[in-house]
Amino acid sequence: MKEEHQESKRKFFELGIKFGLLATAGTVLASKALDVNKTATGVEELMSTDGTILHVPASEVKEVSLKPEGYNPRVGFPGKKFVMVVDLAKCKNALKCQNACNKGHYITGDNAWLKVYKMQESEKTSPYFMPTQCQHCDKPPCVKVCPVDATFKRQDGIVLIDNERCIGCRFCMAACPYSVRVFNWDEPDQPKEIQDKEYTPDYCGTPSVKGTVDKCDFCPHQIVKGELPFCVKACPNDTFAFGDANEDTVTNGSGQSFKLSKLLKDRAGHRLMEGLGTEPSVYYLPPVENIGDFEEGMKNFNEFESVHKETKS
Repeated sequence: MKEEHQESKRKFFELGIKFGLLATAGTVLASKALDVNKTATGVEELMSTDGTILHVPASEVKEVSLKPEGYNPRVGFPGKKFVMVVDLAKCKNALKCQNACNKGHYITGDNAWLKVYKMQESEKTSPYFMPTQCQHCDKPPCVKVCPVDATFKRQDGIVLIDNERCIGCRFCMAACPYSVRVFNWDEPDQPKEIQDKEYTPDYCGTPSVKGTVDKCDFCPHQIVKGELPFCVKACPNDTFAFGDANEDTVTNGSGQSFKLSKLLKDRAGHRLMEGLGTEPSVYYLPPVENIGDFEEGMKNFNEFESVHKETKS
């Protein structure tokens, strides 16, 4: 029962804390992402925002979507400002994040949107691993240079690419200082059901289009279901945390929630290339007291490189 309560709490954090939903006895909200406990008496257990377990008649629990009425994929979620925190001390280069992202967006090889780099400032400093993806900047240079409004920034801070508008000029790739965009040089190797899937710009890469640019999309298609982005859920070490800066809360894959401002202050959080003025929405915590063995992580790195080379050849 304790494990079931923890799972309910985790799911509630994903829905309630990150997205501002309140579960009360009078107004009960649930989604497919919320795994509530059912009893033989037709009562379901929900957890309120203060941690109180509520016993609610099953008939009162309704499935709702987090998608607001009149939702526009180019506008996003009103009143939200999505951010991600990456704890470099926790990254062991397991590559579960990359694999989950690839699988969730049907991408492979060089076109991976999330890459993990071996970092070492000098021979005398400690090496560490650094996951890097689109920074979803508040002042994105990629948006400024796009001549056809294919790259756009939503009100909730997410930067996306509309493949139906993209003409493949790659101006956005040249403008991005983080080198996190990829170009589909060849016909994407995706299942037919994905190729035939109805296109929407808030689920990038589904389907991908030859001659267009792809990148990390912060998984709005997961957010709308009350779930965390693929990389956050997949990491076995809770390297990532995701949430809403307006609510000052981020949640990791284990369901632990943190006050964003305190976390960044206590752990000396920073953003990449701050001096450029792009104002990224991804924050990094320095690799202090790294929990992973670097050489163990290198084994994963070398295995990945070996498989990748064989695939390309």
